Amino acid sequence: MTDAKLSLAEKDFGYPVLSGSVGPDVIDIRKLYGQTGAFTYDPGFTSTASCQSKLTYIDGDEGVLLHRGYPIGELAEQSSFMEVAYLLLNGELPKGDELNKFESTITRHTMVHEQLATFFRGFRRDAHPMAILCGVVGALSAFYHDSTDIHDPTQRTIASHRLIAKMPTIAAMAYKYSVGQPFQYPDNSLSYTGNFLKMTFGVPAEPYEVNPAVEKAMDRIFILHADHEQNASTSTVRLAGSSGANPFACIAAGIACLWGPAHGGANEAALNMLQEIGTPDRIPEFINRAKDKNDPFRLMGFGHRVYKNYDPRATVMQKTVREVFEALNVSDPLFETALRLEELALSDDYFIEKKLFPNVDFYSGVILSAIGFPTSMFTVLFALARTVGWVAQWNEMITDPDQKIGRPRQLYTGPTARPYVSLDER
Repeated sequence: MTDAKLSLAEKDFGYPVLSGSVGPDVIDIRKLYGQTGAFTYDPGFTSTASCQSKLTYIDGDEGVLLHRGYPIGELAEQSSFMEVAYLLLNGELPKGDELNKFESTITRHTMVHEQLATFFRGFRRDAHPMAILCGVVGALSAFYHDSTDIHDPTQRTIASHRLIAKMPTIAAMAYKYSVGQPFQYPDNSLSYTGNFLKMTFGVPAEPYEVNPAVEKAMDRIFILHADHEQNASTSTVRLAGSSGANPFACIAAGIACLWGPAHGGANEAALNMLQEIGTPDRIPEFINRAKDKNDPFRLMGFGHRVYKNYDPRATVMQKTVREVFEALNVSDPLFETALRLEELALSDDYFIEKKLFPNVDFYSGVILSAIGFPTSMFTVLFALARTVGWVAQWNEMITDPDQKIGRPRQLYTGPTARPYVSLDER
């Protein structure tokens, strides 16, 4: 182990350099303040490792995303969402009997407490589905008291399974409530994704047939959004969990963070941009606007905070769009505009130099719109999929011996101490 040297106020200090299994080394500065009386300054924590994790690895420069070592492309092409969920929770891909048991367990937990239907009716009919999702998930701790003891491994497992299982049901209920249709109960004969589609689009008046191509596409979308390292919402879940909060409250905190347009709302923004462009012949005009520093227009769905190469999830998304459109016999000018925009942007020196490649949000909004989801549901679907990652990250945090309650420090720039002035003398 080597040390990083720091010189401060004519004194020298050494700090251990730690290496992971792959990726950048980190400098262990846990003793920095105690030894020097100084903090580091890192807005957004973009150069700070807040934890150790074995779940997900990203190499943004190379466009690599691994879950427990498996490339995201291989998982999306060959696995099911339930397999990936098991992998993230348990560290290994399941064997046949393990997957069957896991799927059966999740299926048995898909129903929600009947009184939750009354809870939904407390929201206005025009409430945003994310507002409903955040409130209902946060309230689950009031309905499931037997799985809130975070120090009991059995209760943590039950809570994890409940959250993964009930999220599709709650998400579908949020949609049904917003459109004034009756809630649909889960169907244990269907897959995790097929069940969600039926609860979302099925009605009591007629049978609902799950389209295999749509089911496969949604399963891929769930896989591609299952986890993404220490992003804003995942860090929020970990921060809330570090205080000892119950798992339902922690996931609700993650949902609230995900709602931000800079995080979970990016696919909706990308779809709105494509609708604004309209047709392929108008693309050059908007590309020129994107280059103009004085024009507020920005190409949404291009570039990524982490990826400085092609988003590996976008490759799978592009293929999935074609499959969905073919299966549904959809001819959508938005998709043609998206393909042409991608082609022109990737051949433009401006975008090449700035490494503004299409990301997963560029295509996912088009797919979800074609399936029939309103834009208000896009982030809800993101939260549904990401719950698996949040739960896995929360479990890992709880069992980490180095874990402490989150307490970032600050660079204070306000007034120094000053005497209080009474009201009549101000």
